[in-house]
Amino acid sequence: MSKNVTIPSENKQGDCPGVLTGDPAKTKRGLIVLQEWWGMNQQIQDEAADLASRGPFVTLVPDLYRGKLATDNEEAGHLMNNLDWEGAIQDIQGCAKYLLNLGCKKIGVTGFCMGGALAFASAVRVPEINASAPFYGIPGEAIADVTKIKIPLQCHFGKNDNVVGFSSPVEQEAVRKKLDNAKVKHEFHVYDAGHAFTNTTSPGFHKESCDLALGRLIKFMNENLQA
Repeated sequence: MSKNVTIPSENKQGDCPGVLTGDPAKTKRGLIVLQEWWGMNQQIQDEAADLASRGPFVTLVPDLYRGKLATDNEEAGHLMNNLDWEGAIQDIQGCAKYLLNLGCKKIGVTGFCMGGALAFASAVRVPEINASAPFYGIPGEAIADVTKIKIPLQCHFGKNDNVVGFSSPVEQEAVRKKLDNAKVKHEFHVYDAGHAFTNTTSPGFHKESCDLALGRLIKFMNENLQA
C-alpha cells in the first residue's frame, strides 16, 4: 500500500512531497528510491513498490522536482540542469530521517540516471545512509568526492551506455579507478545493456539485465540493512 507523504527538509524550497510504500511494523529496512531525470512519475513509483514487496523494505520516493514531470528528453534535460543538487541532497537526508522516525533501523538509497548520481552523492554527504546502490549515473566532483565513501556501495552500469559525460564506459572506468584506488568497499556490475536498462518504459529496457541487477540490489540491501 502506497501513500503520499510530506518529508521535512532543509531545502530552501521547503518540505518535500513523496510516496511511501511498505509496513514499518513488518520490516525495519528503509530504502530511498531516487527518480530518473523525468521526475517522480508512475514508473519510479511502481519500481519502488516492487522493491518494497520483494525486499521487504519500507520505500520512500521523494519528489525532487516538486510536482514537475517531463515527457520528452528536452524537458527532462531542462529540469535536471535546473535542479538544486544541494537542495536535493537535503531532501534525501530528510527522507532518511523520516524513515528512521518511522522505526526503520537502517537506511539504504538507490537511484537511476540522475537518481544514480544522487545515490552516489548521498553515500558521501548523508551520514544517515548505511548502504548505496547507484544505477547509471555519476555525480560531478563538485557535488561529491566518491573517494570519501565509507559505506557499502553497489554500482550498476550498462556497457553500451551512450550518455557521454555522465555514465558512458569512459566515466564508468574513471569512477571505478577512483573507488579502487581509494579502497572503497564496493561491487561494480556492468551489464550487456545501455542506459536506463531497468526502466520498463524506456527503449533501453533490457529485461535480463534488469532482473539480474534488481536481484543483486535486493540481496545487497538485505545484507547491509540488517538491524
